[in-house]
Amino acid sequence: MPIGPARMPIMDHLGELRRRVTIIVVSVIVCSLIVYFATPALIELMIDQIQEAMRGQELVVMSVLGGFTIRFKVALFFSVIICSPIIIWEVLAFFLPALKPKERRWVVPTVAAMVFLFFLGMVFCFFIIQPAAFGWLLDQSFEIGTIMPNAEDYLTIYMLLEIGFGIAFQLPLLVFYLSIFHLVPYKTFRSQWRIVYVAFMVLSAVVTPDASPVTMILMFAVLIALYEIALAVARFAIVARDGKEALKWSREDYEQREFDKL
Repeated sequence: MPIGPARMPIMDHLGELRRRVTIIVVSVIVCSLIVYFATPALIELMIDQIQEAMRGQELVVMSVLGGFTIRFKVALFFSVIICSPIIIWEVLAFFLPALKPKERRWVVPTVAAMVFLFFLGMVFCFFIIQPAAFGWLLDQSFEIGTIMPNAEDYLTIYMLLEIGFGIAFQLPLLVFYLSIFHLVPYKTFRSQWRIVYVAFMVLSAVVTPDASPVTMILMFAVLIALYEIALAVARFAIVARDGKEALKWSREDYEQREFDKL
């Protein structure tokens, strides 16, 4: 897809933004229209993963328009997943002209890594988080009385969890780039780990849609693991490129080193 020039009038920038947003919206809408007809099978796939926690109960549609609304949401959800490579590319491509030529070589690997991590997060949520989260939540309800499983509520929580973990798994990429370009020095990430962990705890409590302690604890553990893995990879890359002393560099030190190379 074409990349715009680095310097354009503001109206041209807005036109470029509108063009890329249009590509994203049209792609998602067209995909949703196609996926809509497969939503019964997709919903069955989603429910199978939490069927044990539901103890054999069937989902209940609460209104006349409920079936259409649910199918449309599910179609939109899977369309966003299918179109995620296009969405990620169009977002990054809008900012691509602002990058230096040697920085642009990172874009294609970044898109590939973002797509991979997004799907990895969703797969992790599908197999690990969903059964644990719904199992705990439904156990609390069954201790009180009979549950009338509202299909829209169940599937909305399900989709929000999937998207949430897909986005959460982008953390290693963010930490890696902040470290590798010394926007946040590696030594700062390493020395301020307590503050980072507390921030992860708060974030886990805020973004989990079901508000269950099981989901929050699992997301907190995942964020810590991803953070430490990203720092380990960043450390290896920094040392291999610039030497061990570069772990202490600030952004100014990095820019001075790049200037000295010229």
